[in-house]
Amino acid sequence: MKRIALLVPKGDVMPNAVIGAYFLLTQANYFLMLQGREPIFEIKILGYKKHMLLYDGSFSVKTDSFKKAEQVFDLILVPGFTCEMEEPIRLNRKMIEWMKIQHLQHGSELASMCTGGFLLASTGLLRGKACTLHWAFESSFRKMFPDVDFQSDSITTDDNGIYTSGGAYSSLNLILYLIEKFGSKDIALMVSRFFQLDHNRKSQKPFVIFNQQKVHADLEIQQSQEYIEKHFSKPITVSDLAGSFSISRRNFIRRFKSATGNTPSEYIQRVRIEAAKRLIESSSIRMGELGPQTGYRDDKSFRIIFKKHTGFSPSEYKRRFGRV
Repeated sequence: MKRIALLVPKGDVMPNAVIGAYFLLTQANYFLMLQGREPIFEIKILGYKKHMLLYDGSFSVKTDSFKKAEQVFDLILVPGFTCEMEEPIRLNRKMIEWMKIQHLQHGSELASMCTGGFLLASTGLLRGKACTLHWAFESSFRKMFPDVDFQSDSITTDDNGIYTSGGAYSSLNLILYLIEKFGSKDIALMVSRFFQLDHNRKSQKPFVIFNQQKVHADLEIQQSQEYIEKHFSKPITVSDLAGSFSISRRNFIRRFKSATGNTPSEYIQRVRIEAAKRLIESSSIRMGELGPQTGYRDDKSFRIIFKKHTGFSPSEYKRRFGRV
């Protein structure tokens, strides 16, 4: 029997992360019992007090105190939040330290759902390890934890007993993964089929909406970003951008990367691919017109770059997300 602690930290916790994880794990036990097999998960919900309020008090979760939990757990699950993460990290210092002790002294494995990865990284146990969470928080996570191997495309990561997952409801893919790892593949497949979850989804790429990364103080880099966003359909070179601000090419690239997290060339590509995605989603544009309208003169190069950023070819993306 695998002993699992499902945490309810302080802060704006996502109710679906707590309820969804608990429900899938208990249903895995139920499906096992239907087959005449023993349940494999013993789940305890732990928080700071008897009742933890979620979603501005709309929901209440009954919990035991993690500070009084004498049982050693095989796995500790951390839910995600619906807010920026500075406040939850400040509010949950005691829980963060407790997780660290459980892992180092008792060998408990740790798993985070969505932005719960911020709390997990705050233990210091993610240094040099793979991690993922919701793509919208990539920039703030990288700035806060630069020594973590952030894998923005992944739905789940597994690095020596520490697990993380992508955002929102894709956290349920992590729960399926854990059911398979700690239980069996047939039960994980049964849970995925019954609840109609895509067991094979591996990448966040198709769901990423590019954030223009302007939360920085470098005015000249902001101006160059605005130029790229207005003129992405035309030829743009890094040398021309740097020259327009009388900055050396090398220094311009360094400053751009420092401010945005992307090189100028990467940023140009991401702006163009985001424009192509929007055209596919909102218009009846022909596939042969996409490249020229978004700054690509070579159709093959466009298709390669599009698939790199979305996980799909333009035609596949249209079948999934295009306007009907």
